[in-house]
Amino acid sequence: MKKIIVRRDGEISSRLRNSNLHPVLQRIYAHRNIDDVTQVEKELSTLLPYRDLLGIDLAVDYLFRALYEQKHILIVGDYDVDGASSTALMVRVLRAFGVEQIDFLVPNRFKQGYGFSPALFELALQYKPDLIVTVDNGISSVQAIALANEHHIPVIVTDHHLSGEILPQAAAIVNPNQPNDKFCSKNLAGVGVAFYVLVALRAKLREQHWFAEKNIPEPNLAHYLDLVALGTVADIVKLDQNNRILVDRGMQLIKAGKGALGINALFTVAGRSPFKAKVKDLGFVIGPRLNAAGRLEDMSLGVRCLLTDDFSEAQVMAEQLESLNQERRSIENSMQKEAFGLLNKYGDEASWPMGICLLHRDWHEGVIGIVASRLTDRAGRPVIIFAEAENGMIKGSARSIPAVHICEVLMSIHERNPGLIARFGGHAMAAGLSLKAENYQKFSEAFDQEIRNHLNNEDFCGKLMTDGELAKDDFSVELAKLIERAGPWGEGFREPLFDGKFKIVNQYIVGKNHLKLTLSMESKLVDAIAFNINPNEWPNDRCEEMNIVYRLDVNNYKGKENIQLMVEYLEPVVG
Repeated sequence: MKKIIVRRDGEISSRLRNSNLHPVLQRIYAHRNIDDVTQVEKELSTLLPYRDLLGIDLAVDYLFRALYEQKHILIVGDYDVDGASSTALMVRVLRAFGVEQIDFLVPNRFKQGYGFSPALFELALQYKPDLIVTVDNGISSVQAIALANEHHIPVIVTDHHLSGEILPQAAAIVNPNQPNDKFCSKNLAGVGVAFYVLVALRAKLREQHWFAEKNIPEPNLAHYLDLVALGTVADIVKLDQNNRILVDRGMQLIKAGKGALGINALFTVAGRSPFKAKVKDLGFVIGPRLNAAGRLEDMSLGVRCLLTDDFSEAQVMAEQLESLNQERRSIENSMQKEAFGLLNKYGDEASWPMGICLLHRDWHEGVIGIVASRLTDRAGRPVIIFAEAENGMIKGSARSIPAVHICEVLMSIHERNPGLIARFGGHAMAAGLSLKAENYQKFSEAFDQEIRNHLNNEDFCGKLMTDGELAKDDFSVELAKLIERAGPWGEGFREPLFDGKFKIVNQYIVGKNHLKLTLSMESKLVDAIAFNINPNEWPNDRCEEMNIVYRLDVNNYKGKENIQLMVEYLEPVVG
């Protein structure tokens, strides 16, 4: 798909210009609406205060009482990475606070479905809990919490998803996205909300002299931020300043070898070193391996991997997760081929719907989200992939593009067509939904129309936003390292991309379909690599010049560091 290269704009403020930042970093920050270096500070002391979260004092009171009376606490998580990280964080820290009776429960997507459902509550009863704490879910669990109330089991909801029209009658709700909440950042992941609750609880325990009286070492909660970083990055929430602080500190732990043994083991089975980890690795290396458990079997395996303090046990579970991930890849590849086949039945790209819906009776419910993501990248527009479920229902996984808030789209469809969607929820870029199979065609048409109401042709033509050109002297290891340290980069705070015209000195294939290049700009030679190119198009001996969009990277070969361009997009220069 041909893409349009668009350079970001943004005036560099006088405060940035007068700072000691490298001129390229000044430009990059200005393009992200940063006008003062204080906006990129990453000290924990600058985190937003927990007291601004509505309901947090009430939640802490319940938790303190349960701890003081040594009640049995059950943590109810979810089957994705954020849910697993949140669960592991809550269990680890509450144990460190002195909780003696604590268990966790995560739903099986094929048996209980998403979140704290009535079916999951029936399973929770087997644990005989005195208090239930949801993490990364619960804001829509009206029925399950009503059942808990009937059994006189208080439920604390910690969540970050958008609330529905009716809030559950929980003992306490902590969610920055609930009505009337004044917390300045609405972008906390589920694990971020859980972390804030634990920070507030520690303050309460400290105030009550709990640690001194019980002779318990007061935990440093910064030592658990590896889990917060993992869940935050994997859930693709916006990396505003608050989230960047959490992720940065968590990455420091991982790169120092002080992260959870399970995280280290997952890096090892993936053939990576945690000491060289990058933020994106949490989303593209660790995340898929943990998610494989929730997609194909049971996320309990992923939670246990994050909880264990036994090296051998961590390694065994990481290998199990790696095996599941290989199986997931095989299923995904098959589904992708089928999905592209269905998409091509519409004709060429100009004939595709603006909002794409695809359904196949044999597709695996646990993998539809990944396939939706792949098609969104390919088509440059929102995609929903559906799979058949029980009782005449179908389940869909939606992925979107920056120009479209997918949950708002689903809400609009729901309001215009009451009863068409049985259930939905999610974020700006990703969502899940259920509907009757008989309503699929009507929903597909409504989805396409709603996307047309939100988009114009330029929004989905495959725009690549860059930070402009680099001068030849900017192609340096030093600048590449400066840019990496200037992050963390991610959703809402995109890693810098640059574009430029280069002469081709050398081009050849390495591996299966990766294009290795030697490029020249104003007589300066630089190495580059483009992954997963079309072998029918490249190498191209007739092409002497190319436009590329790229990231600066450092290639370490035999102990020697060299600058390397990681090519995101390339096209021949015509004429």
